[in-house]
Amino acid sequence: MKNLFENWREYLEEDLEDFDRDTLQSKSELTPEIWQDFRLKPEIRERLLTIAESFFTGLKLGEVSVRDIVLTGSLANYNWSKYSDIDLHIIINFTEVDENVELVRQLVNAKKSLWNKAHKIFIKGYEVEVYVEDHTDQHFSSGVYSIVKDDWLLMPQQQQRELDWESISIKAEALISEIDYLQELYEIGQYEKAINGVKTLRDKIKRFRQSGLELGGEYSVENLVFKVLRRTDYIGKLMRLGIDAYDKLSSLNGMP
Repeated sequence: MKNLFENWREYLEEDLEDFDRDTLQSKSELTPEIWQDFRLKPEIRERLLTIAESFFTGLKLGEVSVRDIVLTGSLANYNWSKYSDIDLHIIINFTEVDENVELVRQLVNAKKSLWNKAHKIFIKGYEVEVYVEDHTDQHFSSGVYSIVKDDWLLMPQQQQRELDWESISIKAEALISEIDYLQELYEIGQYEKAINGVKTLRDKIKRFRQSGLELGGEYSVENLVFKVLRRTDYIGKLMRLGIDAYDKLSSLNGMP
């Protein structure tokens, strides 16, 4: 039986060789479908408020107040593209839920993931992704817009930068090779090694991107490498591989 992942790259919509580099470049204006005169279009603002309020009500966190609802990420900046999501962040004080902040973070992240998987809401062609964050969390985005106040908390600045595509492609290829190696472990039945490898690599990529954002911002090589991996679906492949390996390891006399 043909290995389902044998020719993985040929099934990708965009390989590194023909990856649309222009989608990583800074634009000359904010997304015209979303913004007008540097303000969210009124109908979009109202819809986002409704979505955020509905999601937050469903969390059932009790008497916890919403400090703000903000739009951040590439659609609040000049580095938007057809791949962008509407990153809708609900800001609360985690200690109002429980003194164990990390436990609260795990709770809201789990509920966020379930909600985002269950709902596919698009506004002007961009998918809405809802998040809950603590009021002390640090933003690495250079554009943050308060939907509640209808004003910028941090107005983005247009930056024209020459992409270091050679460094981006070298680092991306190295991580892709690691993902492909984990796929090989899975294919030969080394499920436990694959699971451990997925976790290690997932944490490595997270730290890799975080360090890039902290030191170089959204146009750092590390952050752009992450975007390339996500847009070519290698991040998705890594996540699915971890799930598939766990299912195989946990099964008993299951289907081959």
